[in-house]
Amino acid sequence: MRVVAHRGNSSAAPENTLAAIASAVACGAGGVEIDVRLTRDRVPVVIHDETLDRTTDGSGPVAAAPAAEVTALDAGSWFGERFVDERVPVLTDVLDMLAAAGDVELFLEVKGTWDADDVRRVTDAVVSRGLDDRVLAQSFSAATVAALATVAPGLRRGLLVKEAGDGVLELCRRLETSACNPHGALLRTRPEVTGRAQAAGLTVTPWTLNEPEDWAAARELGVDGIITDRPADLLAWAAAPAA
Repeated sequence: MRVVAHRGNSSAAPENTLAAIASAVACGAGGVEIDVRLTRDRVPVVIHDETLDRTTDGSGPVAAAPAAEVTALDAGSWFGERFVDERVPVLTDVLDMLAAAGDVELFLEVKGTWDADDVRRVTDAVVSRGLDDRVLAQSFSAATVAALATVAPGLRRGLLVKEAGDGVLELCRRLETSACNPHGALLRTRPEVTGRAQAAGLTVTPWTLNEPEDWAAARELGVDGIITDRPADLLAWAAAPAA
């Protein structure tokens, strides 16, 4: 069961920063999940929200600011004094860090709906670094996943789902995804989703599970991995005899 650090080790460092990703790698996480958005000048940067307000000292939409402005912002002070001046990374910075990090897998969420030209800004960076086999590109947007398939058919793709209606697995089949990654709450309300998805040849890595009772339930269902804000704690729990 792969332990995937949500936005890096976001319980120990400011989310989606190089510090959080380095912390995730250092604690032994098998995967790191990040979020990618485009700036005004179409540069992929690593940030979750549509706006800069919550996790930086800037304000306004990410898409309205040029990359040079976004990457100059302080993205760490909100989390703690030791992270003052931690910056918003561009995607290539993260890829370069992970290229040197052994076999750590990257769960790369493309936020929103992107066309093929914009998707190529992500896939070209992944492919040029030889990271094809270590990246799962995923999105809630079926149109974005379809664009990923068009631009880089050899790159693994995943569909993120908040609700698991009867058509979800058929959509995954049409999009030729290799993963169907559900909201963790679906493990309680629709526990059969895991088995049905795996029977269809898909991996299942739910998000975002942070408590031992949820980890235990997910493992009982046989998930392929867990996305968590607490990767070090999950690794320790999984290794404990009582677990």
